[in-house]
Amino acid sequence: MRHGDKINNLGRTASHRKALLSNLAIQLITHKRIVTTLAKAKALRTYIEPLITKGKDNTTHQRRVVFSYLQDKEAVTELFGTIATKIAGRPGGYTRIIKLGARVGDNAETAMIELVDFNEVYGKGKGEAKEAAAGKRTRRAGGARKKAAGESGEAPAAPEAKSEEKAGE
Repeated sequence: MRHGDKINNLGRTASHRKALLSNLAIQLITHKRIVTTLAKAKALRTYIEPLITKGKDNTTHQRRVVFSYLQDKEAVTELFGTIATKIAGRPGGYTRIIKLGARVGDNAETAMIELVDFNEVYGKGKGEAKEAAAGKRTRRAGGARKKAAGESGEAPAAPEAKSEEKAGE
């Protein structure tokens, strides 16, 4: 029985699984997106997200810790360089998994795992940059009423009433 066992062993020994996840992580860091099976993508997400978080803190110790997982100097340099600068403001959730369907040969469920900040399709394009500059839009009714009153050029009634009361005293 596997009660409480949260790790997906992927049908491999511990050393084989460690090597597999390390190689997948290196390829994800290098190419920014990879296509693999859904189970491997989900296992890779739990493996690489802590490493990306360590990449934010560019110290010798953190580089050595990440290198102990990856064993690839170019991947470590890429992680602490370009990737760390792009994800600096993100508090987590650095990867996205998109299901692609079944593989032809063995009907395995495939998925694409990618780094969120390196996708130009979902990233901030020209349209989103204009909306961000215009201001944040909300769907709350109260915010819409306040904004409408402010745009009409009329000041709210409450401050005028207070100023008239003070003038009468």
